[in-house]
Amino acid sequence: MPIESLIAHLRELPTLPNAFNPYSATHPLNSVRCANLARYFNEVSEKRADVLMVMEAPGYRGCRLTGIPVTSRQVMLEGVPTLGVLGEGYQDVQEAGFEAFYKEQSATIVWQTLSNLGVVPVLWNAYPLHPHQPDAPQSNRAPTKAEVLLGQPFLEEVCTLFTPQRVIAIGNVAHASLTALGVACDKVRHPAQGGKNDFVAGLTQALKHQ
Repeated sequence: MPIESLIAHLRELPTLPNAFNPYSATHPLNSVRCANLARYFNEVSEKRADVLMVMEAPGYRGCRLTGIPVTSRQVMLEGVPTLGVLGEGYQDVQEAGFEAFYKEQSATIVWQTLSNLGVVPVLWNAYPLHPHQPDAPQSNRAPTKAEVLLGQPFLEEVCTLFTPQRVIAIGNVAHASLTALGVACDKVRHPAQGGKNDFVAGLTQALKHQ
């Protein structure tokens, strides 16, 4: 199956001193994250999601824990009732040292906006590993150009798997990666660092004729 093949490829990537692979076969809890990602991909596939939203990279409060791009434990476990996604059937990851991280600001903003717009998207990251400062897993950093390049084959796999009718880049990193692949896309500001209002307005405009 294509979804299983994509996840198998993700599991082959190593975890590095400054980049954690939430899907790596070497971490005992990653099988749960892989199962969550597979469930999400199957769920949006069943709903015939035709919008692909590409974020930058996993954050330590969100995808780093759940395995689902820009999705915190809160969003994953409580679900998004208005869209009929997430919630029941997803598994929590109780990783030592990360128990306190239940919400993520970007995840809350993104999913609330999607709920208001009534859109179920395919979400992915330009770089699938969690980039962090060396020996500081509870931190985030921007992925390097080399890391984004490493993520491009996976981005291509996601595009092939879902054949989206509309692609939206959330932030500069995602836009540069999609552009390098020759994928036509709209660009919307990332919601982090005070970008909420611009993100909401930009996404609303991009999906206006959806």
